[in-house]
Amino acid sequence: MNPIPRVRIAHLPTPLEPMPRLSAALGGPNLWIKRDDQTGLALGGNKTRKLEFLVAQALANGAKTLVTAGAVQSNHCRQTAAAAAHFGLGCILVLAGQKPGQVSGNFLLDQLLGAEVVWTDRSEREQTLKQTFEKAWEDGRRPFLIPYGGSNPTGAAGYAYAIKELVDQCVDSSLQIPVPDWIVFPSSSGGTHAGMAGGVKLFPTPTRVLGISVDELEDVLQARVANLANQMLQLFDAPIHLDPADILVNADFIGPGYGVLTDAEKEAVQLFARSEGILLDPVYTGRAAAGMIDMIRTGKFKRGENVLFWHTGGSPGLFAAQYAEVAGSSQ
Repeated sequence: MNPIPRVRIAHLPTPLEPMPRLSAALGGPNLWIKRDDQTGLALGGNKTRKLEFLVAQALANGAKTLVTAGAVQSNHCRQTAAAAAHFGLGCILVLAGQKPGQVSGNFLLDQLLGAEVVWTDRSEREQTLKQTFEKAWEDGRRPFLIPYGGSNPTGAAGYAYAIKELVDQCVDSSLQIPVPDWIVFPSSSGGTHAGMAGGVKLFPTPTRVLGISVDELEDVLQARVANLANQMLQLFDAPIHLDPADILVNADFIGPGYGVLTDAEKEAVQLFARSEGILLDPVYTGRAAAGMIDMIRTGKFKRGENVLFWHTGGSPGLFAAQYAEVAGSSQ
């Protein structure tokens, strides 16, 4: 298997912990959590694993500026800005949406980390990203383009290695951690999902990898993830091929759309906070947790199974003004 160049910025391995109080509250499978909210880079998150490989590629190409895109409260943009600061690189963020009247959450951290921001409409995000990159190149800033969510084959490699990390934790007899029957996590741009789906083939484990879609239809996400996973597997020179049908997706919880808070997300965020002291974000982990909770209540996960919720981070989103209602009333 070909090694892929990386820099070391994440705090690894991240903790793998049981959630006994949440398990008891839901009365279903044995619940575990993988704490990638604790990867360490500017309040952590899953993108830090991807950035270990993407920044290595940028530095190898002599880059001086990282350029990427996301929503106003993008966790990916916040971690990219932090990685740029850590390595002494410039950072330009193309943010889709309107500049908020109140600086809060991830956008506040983007500014603290010194990122430059270019505003655009979501429908024009890719065009604006391309134009921003080209202007930075013309200005002699040696830009390196990181795609939305860090989701390309190089970034996805971070989550293939994360599966190896999980397997190592489970085989360490001193930890007494069972191999999970299921891994559940939020899926959108597809890089994390692709890395895990390929990772369970590269580092064989019987675990089923289930992405809860945040915003895409099942067939769209399956095709995207399979394509990314196959390109990533080529980087490893691995003779493995995945079809879209091999990619497990549940798109039943998209609801009214990306970033639109519903009662299901509110309940999930509150349940994790009040039963385990664990903070989820309203957009990604909140929606994935809501999906997992529904699947437990409807019997799709069985009593006695070991279900691992992979926490991809994002807690700064809790401090964005538009999501203040997630806290609910005092009990």
